[in-house]
Amino acid sequence: MILAIDMGNTNIVIGGIDENKTSFVERITTNPSKTDIEYAVNIKDILEIYQIPLGEIEGAVLSSVVPPLNGTLLRAVEKIIKKKPLLVGSGMKTGLNILMDNPKTVGSDLIVDAVAAIQEHPLPIIIIDMGTATTMSVVDAAGNYIGGVILPGLKVSLDSLSGKAAQLPYISLETPGKVIGKNTIDCMRSGIIYGNAAQIDGIIDRMEQELGQTASIVATGGLARLITPICRHKIVYDDALLLKGLLTLYRRNTAVRHR
Repeated sequence: MILAIDMGNTNIVIGGIDENKTSFVERITTNPSKTDIEYAVNIKDILEIYQIPLGEIEGAVLSSVVPPLNGTLLRAVEKIIKKKPLLVGSGMKTGLNILMDNPKTVGSDLIVDAVAAIQEHPLPIIIIDMGTATTMSVVDAAGNYIGGVILPGLKVSLDSLSGKAAQLPYISLETPGKVIGKNTIDCMRSGIIYGNAAQIDGIIDRMEQELGQTASIVATGGLARLITPICRHKIVYDDALLLKGLLTLYRRNTAVRHR
């Protein structure tokens, strides 16, 4: 088993995974003020909750979109497992051909998602990752990562709506029973949930038009389970997509290191 860790702007996803199963997936809050020992305690507590012996962990790999915290989290993991984790970034062997203006600027989470998706789904593929931001990435029929879009995430949109309009309250994200709301809260929920679903459907249509063919569509991220069931396209939801990609990258790069 390896520790597969994805650090986002809001949450850090920590999973235990091998080729046979995902043993656990948990989230802790991304907090720039935490020290490495505080993160180490968080990680150790998760392992103890799931009764994972440290001896079963052969290594760790980190994907991050919060570079200032990379060192802190890498030190935290090393304190626990006594092994230096891998960091997804420039110089790592990904097996992915990135056709972008500046490939080094592509977020590591997008690369990891794409690496996992091409192993399990027919090409071309549209990969949706719904977190603080919603990203939609495209891998073409030849297996090249060719780009995508970045949208405000659900909670970012909701917080902006509530924060900028004095008479609109802060609400929880739940799927309303129908599009036409009968009160302010249901109207807000309908606008955010169905609005995002329509936005994703519309962008998929335009992406497929540019590709010249239909694409496999896979979604991941904590908020995707709210949106994908009401989209009009067939979207496969895979909460462990990024962890699978991290496992693949760990294997590829530890094999290179051992050789």
